[in-house]
Formats: sequence, structure tokens, C-alpha cells
Amino acid sequence: MRKFWDNSCGAGALARVPDGTIDAGSVEQRTSARRVFPSTLNIGGVAIRPATVLAPMAGVTDTVFRRFIKNLGGCGLIMTEFTSADGVLRNPKVRGRYLHFYEDEHPISAQLFGSDPRLLADAARVVENLGFDLVDLNLGCPAKKVVKCNGGSGLLRDLPLIRKIFESVRGAVKIPFTVKFRAGWSDDEIVCVDLARMAEDCGLCAVALHARTREQGYSGTARWEWIASVKQAIKIPVIGNGDIRTPEDACAMVAQTGCDAVMIGRMAPANPWIFRQIEQYVDSGSYVQPAEADRYQMIRTYFQMLLEEEMPGAEGKMKQFASWFTHGVAGGAALRKAIYEAKNGTEILENVERFFEAKLLVQSAQS
Repeated sequence: MRKFWDNSCGAGALARVPDGTIDAGSVEQRTSARRVFPSTLNIGGVAIRPATVLAPMAGVTDTVFRRFIKNLGGCGLIMTEFTSADGVLRNPKVRGRYLHFYEDEHPISAQLFGSDPRLLADAARVVENLGFDLVDLNLGCPAKKVVKCNGGSGLLRDLPLIRKIFESVRGAVKIPFTVKFRAGWSDDEIVCVDLARMAEDCGLCAVALHARTREQGYSGTARWEWIASVKQAIKIPVIGNGDIRTPEDACAMVAQTGCDAVMIGRMAPANPWIFRQIEQYVDSGSYVQPAEADRYQMIRTYFQMLLEEEMPGAEGKMKQFASWFTHGVAGGAALRKAIYEAKNGTEILENVERFFEAKLLVQSAQS
């Protein structure tokens, strides 16, 4: 397997070195990569501006996190958690939990998973009637419980069934229909180009490729050359996903693959500012690194939003996100311990405020 980049996808592209990181390259290379980053993306008449997308993530991209990211700035399109088509149709609680959104979240896409063309079409109609701007099909989730039901990336071994799903959903709704998929089941079963061509042929409006196989899960290095191959094969927009950790990575992906937008998943909860930083970097060549006061405000804001939403399991979410949000904070282990041991959401918030206010007081005295 090829493990590096040689700039073959475009002059001035930044180089990807053997460990998967980005070689910053010369000033000219960085400037060239920034200049090719698209300012906007149109998916079936829906304008995505900036050309950045928050990936759908189970247990993460609920309405609170989506609005939280949107409010920080720089994200052009947000997506729901992936949602069972069967659940949408059978259980009103599923619709209430996974497909609830507010007006300030537009443009927003709802992502569905399943393997029955009729059920997916019916669920897509529900999505359209709820007012979503786009509907997306999940062909990427590698989780065993999803794959064993022939959902997510489990469908990648059955292209004829995927075609039936594409045709059924496309015929059911008028809003833009997109698909997010992996490159294939394994290195021996790469289907991304064939699948992308089929999506275009069936009238889908865009594709998003996570450049890993189902077998890889989230390990190893994303193979951006697969994104480039898909882009070269079709005319509808291609969104690239995989291993974008910094604004430089985002620009490098576009420069090396020609993709029309970038999608960011796991880095978003670890660095919620990344979308804004990409926008800053594209505009000026630099971006702001958050200070401790910024991180304090970020954690407090998200936790307050969770409590105000009165979302079931808010305390569990606060503890789940604590490890991401406190990454890189000096003394963060003590804060995480205080959060994990807290008995309710109010106590968690108080512990966060106590921790950061003490730190900021010391910093103020030292300055």
C-alpha cells in the first residue's frame, strides 16, 4: 500500500510523509494550497458556505453539538447522527431524538442508514417533510452491530442493492440526496469509483468519501488518492473525509485530490474551533490558537447548552466530552476527575467554573 504523497495530484500540493502527517512545505506551496480551497459548494441548489462539513457521528452530532459548532463559526453544513430508517418509521421517539433541529441549524442534512429500499425511501420522505435541506445515506459505518444488519459499510459488498436504494430514495424526495461511503470493504474489495459513478448515474447530488476501508475502521492512514480517483471519475461534487487534523491538512486534501469540500469528524469534538481556523487560514495564511480563557468559555458554553436543552443523559454527555475538551489543558486530569465524580450536571458545571477561574486568577496575578 502506498504510504506517501509525491505531489502528483497537483502542482504546489503539500506532501504527505510516511507517518501520515503533512509536510508544511515551502511558503509558495502553502499559499498555492490555500488558494485552491473552495469558498462555497452547491449541492442540488443548496449553498454550502464555507465548503466545510461536520461529519455525522453517533453519540456526538445531536442538536446541541451541531448548534455549538455552528455558533463557533466556519462550518458550512452540519449533519445529524446516523439514524435508522426503520426506527424513523416505527418509533416517534427516534424522530424526536435524532431528527429534531432548530431553524438556526440550516443548512442541515439528515443521515439515514438501512438496507431496505422501500423503508429508506419512506424515511427520506419523513426527513423532507420535517424540513431538512438534504438527506444522506450512510454506507460508511463500520460498527459490527450495524454491518451485521447489512447497514452502513456492510452494503459495500452489494452494489446491485445499493443501486436499488439510490433509485428508490431519489424517486421519493425532491431535496438533494447524497451518500457518504468508505472506499470498500477491504483493500481487496475497493469499490469507491464504481459506487460514485453509480450515485451520479442515479441522480444523487454529491458524494462524500471517507478514504478508509471498512476493515481499517479508524486505524491506519486515510488514502487520499482514492478521493482523487473518485473526483476524476464523476462530475457531481466530491467531499473528502479522513485525517484532517489541522487547517493545513484541509488545504492539502483539496490541493492533492481536487475535492470540492472537506468533511471533519473526530477532530471536531477534540478541537471545535477547527472550522473557524480553516476559514482564517484560507483567508490569511494563519489562524488563532485558543487560549485557556477560550477553552473555559467553550466548555462552559457547551455544558450550559446541554443543561438548557434538558437532553436525556446530559450528564453522561458532559463526562464523555470532558476527555476531548480538556485535552492539552494543564492540570486537565484533575478537572476530568472532578467531572467524572460529580453527581449531576449542575455540579459538573460548578467544577468546571471553579477549576478555570482558579487558573485564570493565577495567570492574572502572574501577569
